[in-house]
Formats: sequence, structure tokens, C-alpha cells
Amino acid sequence: MKGDVQGYANYPEEWKIHYGTQGYHHLDPTLYQSALSIAPVDWSRFNHDDKFNAVFRDAHDFGITDRGLTVPVRGPYGECGLLSVTMDCSDSEWKKLKRHVMGDLQMAAVQAHDTVMQSGVLAKALYLPTLSSREKEILQWVAEGKSQQDIGDILCISHRTVEVHLRSGREKLGALTTAQAIGRAIGLGLIYPG
Repeated sequence: MKGDVQGYANYPEEWKIHYGTQGYHHLDPTLYQSALSIAPVDWSRFNHDDKFNAVFRDAHDFGITDRGLTVPVRGPYGECGLLSVTMDCSDSEWKKLKRHVMGDLQMAAVQAHDTVMQSGVLAKALYLPTLSSREKEILQWVAEGKSQQDIGDILCISHRTVEVHLRSGREKLGALTTAQAIGRAIGLGLIYPG
């Protein structure tokens, strides 16, 4: 990975130092697989090659499990953010947890990315987009878990009209996905968490 790197982690301080001194950012499969994906990356799907074993063997010594997810976020200026979470639990607990938290993690990743980007140099390049009242209303309904058909029924408009407003809102917010648009709108105070 190249460019300006900002990192925030609650890993043990000793692990962060060890990770840096060992140059694991050159080997870590969570970084490389996530840089190639727009979908969350499940660490259990990694090929357990020498690079994986080098990083996770040492991570295990610091109490960090190889059960984790990394959620990549792409910003409007090409920047890439990653949110990684890990938990030491059984296979069945991990599968159940993933099913229940995936959507929330994606929104949290977008919010965290936007917060970091607004606190840095790119903050000057970012602006507060102006969404129409209908775009805000529809994004708010999506944030509350409603489908496009549900929103159309609630607002007495077609689901195609809902999609037009969602597309417009995504474009104004510089988002590739509706989840990113919701995260950005929440981060900017345009809508509120569902």
C-alpha cells in the first residue's frame, strides 16, 4: 500500500510494535486481500501459506486469533480504509456472529473512514453535500432497514423512483454503494442511525 497511512488500533501495544518491526505490513494477507476487494474479507478463507503463517503465528502469541473480518471502504478520492475485527470463539459462534453483524460492520467502517478522512488533509477537499429532502428521507428509511419496495409503499411512489433518489444521493455523497451513502450521511449529520 502506498500513500498517506493513518491507523487506529486497539491491539496490544507490544503487538503493534512487533508488527511494525517485523515488516508484517508487507506480508499481512488482510491488507492485500482487502485492497483487492469491495466486500468484507473473511480471514478464514485465506490460503494458509508462509505469509499467513508468519503473521498469524506471531499474532497468536499476542492473543490475536485468526478469526476475523476486514471491511474495505473506498472513498471518492481513491483512498482506501480498512476496519478489521477479530474474536476468539468457536467456529459455530463465529459463523453466527458474522451473519448478525456484517451489515453493521459495513456501516461502521464507512463512518470510521469518513471521520478519519475529515480529520486529515483531505478534509479541505470534502464538502457538505446538499441532499434533497426526498433523498434524505429515502436514505433515512434505508438506514432503518426498509426495502425499496417498502419505501415506495410508505411514500406512495414507485420503487423505481426510490432507486432514482438513492442513485442521486449516492452520487452527491461520492458513494459507490447505498451502505456507503448511509454511512456518509450519518457521519455528516444529514440522517440519523436507524
